[in-house]
Amino acid sequence: MPLPSIDVDYLRAQLARLLSIPSPTGYTDTVVRYVCEELGRLGVPFSVTRRGAILALYRGRDMEGARAIVSHLDTLGATVKMIKDNGRLELVPIGSWSARSAETTRCTILSEQGAYQGTILPLKASGHTFNEEIDTQPVGWPYVEVRIDADCHDRASTEALGIHIGDFVSIDPGTEILDNGYIVSRHLDDKAGCAAALAALKAMVEGKVQVPVDIHFIFTITEEVGSGASAVLLDNVVAMVSIDNGTTAPGQNSAEFGVTIGMADQVGPFDYHLTRKLIRLCDENGIRYQRDVFRYYRSDSASALEGGADVRTALITFGIDASHSYERIHIHALKSIAELVVCYSESPIEIARDAEELAGLEGFTEQPTGAAPHGADDPSAHE
Repeated sequence: MPLPSIDVDYLRAQLARLLSIPSPTGYTDTVVRYVCEELGRLGVPFSVTRRGAILALYRGRDMEGARAIVSHLDTLGATVKMIKDNGRLELVPIGSWSARSAETTRCTILSEQGAYQGTILPLKASGHTFNEEIDTQPVGWPYVEVRIDADCHDRASTEALGIHIGDFVSIDPGTEILDNGYIVSRHLDDKAGCAAALAALKAMVEGKVQVPVDIHFIFTITEEVGSGASAVLLDNVVAMVSIDNGTTAPGQNSAEFGVTIGMADQVGPFDYHLTRKLIRLCDENGIRYQRDVFRYYRSDSASALEGGADVRTALITFGIDASHSYERIHIHALKSIAELVVCYSESPIEIARDAEELAGLEGFTEQPTGAAPHGADDPSAHE
């Protein structure tokens, strides 16, 4: 079977548009509205939860035993912890990322009175003033501050701008999309995954791809703070594939090309059968892939299970260098992920029993035990 045709130009354009919309966890209304408008342009029906998670539906032959493809729209960011006497802002992070990565980063303060630009700087930023102390000062969120690009030099003048404690701070992405396929930006985790999901959906709609069961394309909004897909799966969903980043770093097997299939993360192994089905689909369709295990990592799959969902889970990732910092990926990985999503969506149901919430052992899965095949040591087996 030929690989699905993925519109790479569309994928790249959607990624650029998503990256241009600030969406730290808790401040996601605008990006949710944009994705819903894009789903409407594709002709894909959708529903939105109270807080803004999106459930888009690609209709299959059956409703029961549905599958979910999940990515997240929210990103890292920060919140104003305090307005300091010098008019600058102390921050606390949204999500888990290092203040070292924040130093010298441009940002946007999203106040109720309007947006202001600024820069996150270490407390001792100038070597002309602090000499070697710029290299010996501690690293951490108490040791950085936001310099606002406005006339505010004390607490009162900053408050007069309409900036308050609790305001969101979005980290400017600094996106560069290079001709050689590399993409450098903040927030590729996981807007690149969302762009790949949209590209897969576009290919399915335009190709009139027939799928055996409903496919729910879900875009969550709180993954970076741990809750993610904890309350968005419908009862008829039995299998969930998360799209997120895989870390290319020493000691990891992820790559910036092809699909990196997560075998396990910090909360344990992913579903044996679903994971190996994805590997088999890569083999059968000539999709480049590699396996990896992530020790300090969790995704929407973990939050779904912790939220009580009895579903099979798997993780497919695009290799990303310097995750949760100034990240880099390659378009090849995103195209490969979109291809795998389409192949998985149209693949036949292999575990029909999963459509039942509770059932007997008939049709239950079986894993290899490592023992010799039954009868192999019995001489009569060869008679």
